[in-house]
Amino acid sequence: MFRIISLIFAFVLLTACGGDQPFDFGDTTIGGIADETTGTTTEEAAEDTGTLDVGTALPDGTASPTATDSIFRFESRDGSGGGLVTSVTYNSVDDEFTVDNLGFDGANVYERGTAVDTLGVDLRQYAVYDADDIAFDELDGDPIDQNGPYRAIIGVSDNLVDGEARTAFAIVRTGGYRGYGFGGFIYQRNGAVTLPTTGQAHFDGEYAGIRVFQGRGGTELTTGDISIDIDFRDFNANDAVNGEITNRLVFDVNGTPISTGGAGELLAPNIYFTVVEGAPTLTGDGEISGTLSNTVDGEVYESGTYYGILGGDMTTLPGGELVGIFVVTSQDSRDTEVTAQETGGFILYR
Repeated sequence: MFRIISLIFAFVLLTACGGDQPFDFGDTTIGGIADETTGTTTEEAAEDTGTLDVGTALPDGTASPTATDSIFRFESRDGSGGGLVTSVTYNSVDDEFTVDNLGFDGANVYERGTAVDTLGVDLRQYAVYDADDIAFDELDGDPIDQNGPYRAIIGVSDNLVDGEARTAFAIVRTGGYRGYGFGGFIYQRNGAVTLPTTGQAHFDGEYAGIRVFQGRGGTELTTGDISIDIDFRDFNANDAVNGEITNRLVFDVNGTPISTGGAGELLAPNIYFTVVEGAPTLTGDGEISGTLSNTVDGEVYESGTYYGILGGDMTTLPGGELVGIFVVTSQDSRDTEVTAQETGGFILYR
């Protein structure tokens, strides 16, 4: 038996950068599945993960998921530092998250960002947390530079299931390495999902993300709009999933919009989901997965994978919700010797 403890919160609308803190989480944890019978750890309990026939493997997490149970997923180890985060724990008194298993991120404690504490302005606000850049030798007090800045973006559902947030996600990345560095992502559903057998559904909202680089250090933050459509009736061989990511803005760590294009334009190009016929992109337990990409001047610019979990009752109003993550990589348009990796998280409603 698996147990997921989700975030409990009060929500206040804010602007994208600065302002009062929007979240009042109860002391809790996102992720960290443990088998209550055997006591095995998250990774030991997660070897039997699902795979979609489109060739896109689901991330590590819940073994043998069903539509009636909670589901937890975390980024699979990629050999380059990704997949090291399997849980984050919140301290409501100090408004701090503790993130385990990342080297040189201070005392593992992430505090609300000072320059940017929130991303998103309209439909959704996501909280931003920073790790300490300096630690201290425990014997003589000498300062030790950390491989930061490590940053975390946290998102939780507006809806509760048995007093817990129905869905949640967390992303942790660092710009302290010339490679993509160490980090990971987590996303989860608390409770069951009821899927339709016919008709279509439209989900939309905003996402927030972190960009890191191969070939140089540094971190950038991103926001944008995302919409996802699901056809529960067709194709005959499988349910169809389509999506689009638009109005993408990139910010430096101080919250100033920056251009990633060659002509000074602020908006990054749209990203489009790949629609697949003949292979399932939606599983019976309510998980979606597939590929997405865009083109610039006739050439593929960004490409990667999306993952998500549907939650709630899709057959009656308000129609449930969708939590997910996407990861895309591209050549940095500002430096041909550098590649960029963007990880975005979202919670969408109908």
